[in-house]
Amino acid sequence: MREIRLKMIQFFVMNDHPLAYEDDEFMESTEARPIRLLAEYLDPLRRFKAHNIQDTVVFFGSARVLSRTLAQRNLSRLEKATIRDKADYKAALKRSRKALEWSRYYEDARQLAKRLTKWSMSLEAQRHRFVVCSGGGPGIMEAANRGAKEAGGKSVGLNIALPFEQAPNRYITKDLVFNFHYFFMRKFWFAYLAKALVIFPGGFGTIDEMFEILTLAQTRKLSKKLLVILYGSDYWNDVFRLEPLAEWGAINEEDLKLLCRVDTVDEAFEELQGHLMKHHMIPKTAQETKAPGIAKTRA
Repeated sequence: MREIRLKMIQFFVMNDHPLAYEDDEFMESTEARPIRLLAEYLDPLRRFKAHNIQDTVVFFGSARVLSRTLAQRNLSRLEKATIRDKADYKAALKRSRKALEWSRYYEDARQLAKRLTKWSMSLEAQRHRFVVCSGGGPGIMEAANRGAKEAGGKSVGLNIALPFEQAPNRYITKDLVFNFHYFFMRKFWFAYLAKALVIFPGGFGTIDEMFEILTLAQTRKLSKKLLVILYGSDYWNDVFRLEPLAEWGAINEEDLKLLCRVDTVDEAFEELQGHLMKHHMIPKTAQETKAPGIAKTRA
C-alpha cells in the first residue's frame, strides 16, 4: 500500500513539475528558441543519415500549377456551365484556360524528376545520390516528388508550416517529410545538400529561393559547383531580364552564366546529367565524407 502511495505522489509531482523538454509552455517560449532551432538542424541530419542520402537536386516552382488532368477537368466543368454571360464567369474561364496552359510545367517537372531518379538509381554508389528534393507542397513541388516516386526512388520534402496554402504532398518518401517553422533553417537544408537546382515558373517564393542561391554562388559562399537551371523561356523572359544588371555594372558579365536556360525535359536532363557527372561523380572529398555541420554553411 505504501509503494502505491509513493508512486501516486511521484506521478502527481511529475505532472505538476514536468521535465523541461516535456514542458510545452517552456518549449514554445522565447527562451527555448535556440533549442527549437537546433532541433530543425539535428532532426533532418538524423533522418538523412538514416536514409543514406548524400546530396539532392532541388526543384523550385509555383505551388499553384495543376496537373494536366486536374486542369482539364476544371476547364471542362466550366465550359459545361449554363450561365456564361457574367463577368465573373468569363474571368474564371480565362484563368482556367491559362491553368491548362500552365499545366505543361507540372508534367515537365514530373517527367524530369522521374528521369533523374531513374538515372541516379542506376549509379553504382554506396549512398543515394542526387535525390529529388522540393519544398514539399503542391504544384511544381508535388510534380517533382510524384515523378521521383513513380520512378521507384526516394524524394525529400522540406515543407514550411504556414497558416494557409501549404501542406506536405502525398508523394514524398514517408520519413523524409520535414516541417520547418524557421524559413532560414529550411533554406539551409535546401542549399547544403543541393548539387543542382531546377527553377520552374513561380512567384515571389520561387524567385526568392533562386536569388538567394545565386547570391551564395556569386559571393563564393558555396564550396561546390552548383548548376542553376531556369526552365521555361516563355515565362521567365516575360518576368525579368538580368542583362541590364550587368550593363549598369551591378553584377559582372560572368555572373549571368550562373543561370542555364532550358525549354524542354531533354535539355534539362542533358544539362543536369552532364553537370553532375563532371563535377560530382569524382571520389568524395574529405568534406563530403563528413557529416554536415553548422560551421560548414558554405556547403
